[in-house]
This record gives sequence, structure tokens and C-alpha cells, in this order.
Amino acid sequence: MPVLTKRDSHVETITVDFPPVNALPVQGWFDLAAVVRAAGEDPDVRVVVLRAEGRGFNAGVDIKEIQRTAGYEALVGANKGCYAAFGAVYDCAVPVVAAVHGFCLGGGIGLVGNADVIVASEDATFGVPEVERGALGAATHLARLVPQHLMRTLYFTARQISAAELHRHGSVYRVVPRAELDEAALAVARDIAAKDPRVIRAAKEALNGIDTQHVHRSYRFEQGFTFELNLLGASDEAREEFLNGR
Repeated sequence: MPVLTKRDSHVETITVDFPPVNALPVQGWFDLAAVVRAAGEDPDVRVVVLRAEGRGFNAGVDIKEIQRTAGYEALVGANKGCYAAFGAVYDCAVPVVAAVHGFCLGGGIGLVGNADVIVASEDATFGVPEVERGALGAATHLARLVPQHLMRTLYFTARQISAAELHRHGSVYRVVPRAELDEAALAVARDIAAKDPRVIRAAKEALNGIDTQHVHRSYRFEQGFTFELNLLGASDEAREEFLNGR
């Protein structure tokens, strides 16, 4: 399992560690979803911190796994796994603080876009390279980080955006040196954990209830186009080009 947990004073820290770039295989997404759900269901947990080891926070799905699997089983599995993991973060009964370093791409955007608070290191960059991989998805979650027209520009160009830029848009709460990231995320988590957990859990449910964007439905809609592109062969060609470095 590429997911580790540690608890300290009602704060559950969930760490993704799947070298070399935290591009998760199908089972890894389901494992992450299960751990996040379990944390939210535990009455002793008041806040979840989601972080990662290695070179970056998350590089999305394991493209190699999809390419070496015959048929569409791995693709469907990745779609369902990402849906489960993103939904687990969004629906978590307690606030989720994402601590982001290095690259946050594709599926990483799905995780942080559904988190409640984002703290990032100065070297953090965010992006959705899907159009260069023959897939669609995560625009739902990118739209929670930047204004509509910037989201479209980032999506169509596959350009990445820095933590400092997201901070100016208000979606990243703090930007700190890499060495201070974990402590900065824990500081926010401890502040929330110090509040009445009954109120915080009710507040999380209430905020989700008044959300103007139905994240589950809109993301599932996007995934339908990913599968369509695979049926057309466009996705397979794009993945092969990426893996071959062209």
C-alpha cells in the first residue's frame, strides 16, 4: 500500500509514497480513498493532513500500468479509483489540509481541488496535462482553484501554474519554504482541531451542502469523454508518445 498514516493530537497525517513520482496505480487510488474515509469516520480524528514523500505531491495515474494492460480494464479502474479518492477527500467528515510540494499534476489536482485548505511549498507547481495525454478530467477540480477563463487556458495549453500564483487567487492559503511545509500544514490543522469537533464536522457538511458545483457529477461527466477518446484511439497514441519521450 503506497499510503502511510500517523496520528498526533487528533490530526491524522496521510502520506502518499509511491516512487518515483507518486503516479498511483489503480489499487493505490482505492487504497488512498479507503484511508481517507476511515480517518473521517474515526471520532478521534478532527483534521486530516494529506501529504507526500518524494519528488512531488502527485503525478496522476500510472500511465505505464494502463499501457501494459490489455483492453480497458486499467483505464476503467483508474477512472473509478480517482473518482473514489477525490470523492473521499471531498466527502471526508472532517477538514482535509493538503500539503503540496514539487509537482501536482492531473490526479493531484483532483486531490487538492477537493481539499478544504491548501498549503504549498515555494517549489510547488500545479497543472492538468490531460490534453497532452489523450484524456480529459480534473477540470472540475481545477475550476475550484482558479477563475473560469484561467482554468480554460491552463486546461487547453497544459501549462502549469505556481503556488505563488494560486496564492494570489486565494486558493492556496500559505506558501512556505520546502523545509517548513509540514509544520505549516500542521499549524493550520492544529488550529482547526482545537475547535469543537461537533461544530467543525457540522461546518464541513454544511459547506459541502451549499457548494455551487456538484463535483461528483461534473467529474463523472468529464470521465465519459476520456473513455470516448480511448475508443477512438487518440488516448493510446498520446500515452505512447509521452512514454517514448517524443
